[in-house]
Amino acid sequence: MNMNQTEESGNKTELEVLAAQAAEGEKEAVEKILLRIQDMVFNLSLRMLGTVVDAEDASQEILIKVMTHLGDFRRESAFTTWVFSIATNHLLNYRKHMFANAPLSFEYYGEDIVNGRTEDLPDRTGGVDRGLLEEELKMSCTNVMLQCLDGESRCIYILGTMFKADSRVAGEILGITPEAYRQRLSRVRKKVGDFLKEYCGLSGGRCSCKRRVDYAIATHRVNPQKLDYLELPKAGADVHEYIEAMEKADDCSQVFSGLPMYGATKRTKEFLTGFLNSDVCNYIKNA
Repeated sequence: MNMNQTEESGNKTELEVLAAQAAEGEKEAVEKILLRIQDMVFNLSLRMLGTVVDAEDASQEILIKVMTHLGDFRRESAFTTWVFSIATNHLLNYRKHMFANAPLSFEYYGEDIVNGRTEDLPDRTGGVDRGLLEEELKMSCTNVMLQCLDGESRCIYILGTMFKADSRVAGEILGITPEAYRQRLSRVRKKVGDFLKEYCGLSGGRCSCKRRVDYAIATHRVNPQKLDYLELPKAGADVHEYIEAMEKADDCSQVFSGLPMYGATKRTKEFLTGFLNSDVCNYIKNA
């Protein structure tokens, strides 16, 4: 089910009813909302910040922010659009993640692909299946590659290519017109597409995840003993309900649009469970 369909279905009505109940102090409604949106929030955070650890931390902060602002929801837009607006604003201003003080660029990424030593390296897999490490590298590389875009461009690309939001919904989330969103998405797609065509082996470029496994381990980009992406749970049905159909993406965009959606991590779920049962949460809900 896509986001537009959700707006016209019982799912959207259910979330809005829950939001109204939560604003009136019903604790169970608050819990249901946060459990329903946690996967969506985690996936957006992961794409925007590039690492699982940073996505976990940001997701926790966003979920608390949604909870404490439920009374501000005025039904002027779909509830999920409202959540996306809170989340994107938080992530665009997030300064605690790995790449905040060490931003990447496509020039740097391309130079590393061209000049990084990948030949004649000793086996660094530590007995871990090389195919699994190759898949981990692909997931890590594609998410980190997004950090080569400035924050707004990254958000536009993620909403359009991975979450497939239509221009009306995405424009509302970002506070720009649908026309402006479409124009910016087109420019960002071209920029990413040009890079992928030249460098990414998945799009016919010169790089190969298979050849770079040992190099990635040597440069601490992949840890054979902790495969963050392969350990992530797959998303449940809820997160896919927020995906909006869009025009067919170009071939290069398929590298990103084909990435899996994940469920929130065990750490995030444990945080949410613990928080919902905490005295602090009870105080906030009763305030």
